Amino acid sequence: MKIKRHASVLALIAAGALALSACGSDQNTNSGGSSPSGTGNSNAAGVKPDCEGVKEAIKASGSSAQANAIARFQVAYQNACSGKKMDYNSNGSGNGVKEFLGKQTDFGGSDSPLSKDKGEVQQATARCDGAPAWNLPAVFGPIAITYNVKGADGLVLDGSVLGKIFSGQITTWNDPAIAALNQGKTLPGDKITVIFRSDESGTTDNFQQYLEASSKGTWTKGKGKVFNGGIGEGAKGNENTSAAIARTPGSITYNEWSFAKQNKLQIAKIVNSGGGEAVELNSASAGKAIEGAKVKGQGNDLELDLKSIYATPTPGAYPLVLAAYEIVCSKYTDQAQGKAVKAFLTAAVTTGQRGLEDNGYIPVPEAFQTKLLTAIGAIA
Repeated sequence: MKIKRHASVLALIAAGALALSACGSDQNTNSGGSSPSGTGNSNAAGVKPDCEGVKEAIKASGSSAQANAIARFQVAYQNACSGKKMDYNSNGSGNGVKEFLGKQTDFGGSDSPLSKDKGEVQQATARCDGAPAWNLPAVFGPIAITYNVKGADGLVLDGSVLGKIFSGQITTWNDPAIAALNQGKTLPGDKITVIFRSDESGTTDNFQQYLEASSKGTWTKGKGKVFNGGIGEGAKGNENTSAAIARTPGSITYNEWSFAKQNKLQIAKIVNSGGGEAVELNSASAGKAIEGAKVKGQGNDLELDLKSIYATPTPGAYPLVLAAYEIVCSKYTDQAQGKAVKAFLTAAVTTGQRGLEDNGYIPVPEAFQTKLLTAIGAIA
């Protein structure tokens, strides 16, 4: 299976390959001025993939939200382990989990961890021949609220208004609730067209969890990988929701920041649950929110509790941030397969983190990187 790459990403990766192989230290900085984790982080210094005895080719599938990050990880892996490759199919988190559980892939990519309620944890143990599966958050990506309203750049929204928009309670752009957050802006009376993910999506799950936590009761539709708003037009994957926004005046959706940047879409500012100033999405504001994330998994299962992010009152913290997981077996019966997964993920969370801001991601925070390297090192 081949990763669905975009032309602009290919051009960027081609240039990045030279930088990754030639540079011993990262020259990129995020908007907060600090070096990205995995580059100048002393905890990762000298950590390199062990390429001895790895399977020549492995494959994974799932989250389209992390597809552009995976493209960078592939370059880092190929530079570290010459002649080895990992193919990724960006077909949505739901498919990523299903194909991993069905042994169609070596690991899965998902914007939501394995669900106990749906029996996924138990199925994963069976898939891993009795060994537990681990959720490893290797990619942090803000979810952008993107829209297409001419003359309304920098639109301000909050959880309450978004809950009403995505459940059909607010249907026009000049609604008083939107106008109250955007004083001084001239808003059209055009109908709002909601675009949602038609496939099972971890991005949808995270967005609906955010609405539950921050809407102050205006969102009562629940959460999950299927959009529950009951309105709008569906599009498959971040690629197609982004394309739908670009061609549909009056539309709004939720999609991963890297796709919003790549397609030059209008991005809303969000007033978080603190009720203060609107927060612009950038590396610094998203990083500020990530600092509050807590691990709720046990041992090397690094499932995160993101509820405190969704409803964060912290000034300047952007509240809509998802963690994209690589779902792996803690032990593989095929030793070469396990070694390849371990080598790929080691490259991903070290040199693979370089320049992620260029694609709209936040490099793994140092505290998580240390935990990730410990967990990855324990894969057998």
